[in-house]
Amino acid sequence: MNARSKIGLVMLTCATLGALGREALHGEPGPPAYLIGQIDVINPDGYAKEYLPKAREIIKAHGGKLVAAAGAAATGSQVVAVDGEPPKRVVIYMYPSMAALRAWRNDPAYVQVRAVGEKYATYHTFAVEGSVAN
Repeated sequence: MNARSKIGLVMLTCATLGALGREALHGEPGPPAYLIGQIDVINPDGYAKEYLPKAREIIKAHGGKLVAAAGAAATGSQVVAVDGEPPKRVVIYMYPSMAALRAWRNDPAYVQVRAVGEKYATYHTFAVEGSVAN
């Protein structure tokens, strides 16, 4: 390996370590990520019994925390329409980071569970990063 290649490799390594070490060195975690789901539940009983318990277990394993849920198969609270028609179910989950959220969504175990959920519901989900400023 020539000198230029070695210098380039050292620079790349330093940049990577710097990016990875930001949280450890400065105590500044990246922003949390929020998953917002509008779910059209067709069969609340099947959804609640066959999908939710397994899905929640996998969500928790990836650091997901339920922030809010309402509508079909939820705790009984209803989705309140502000503009337009409300969806049948709304959920909001917070993950430690967008990477954690993506890891959950791409987890093979969740992909299998999601196929079960799709027998009972249609999903419209999206994610946004939270603000780190106070």
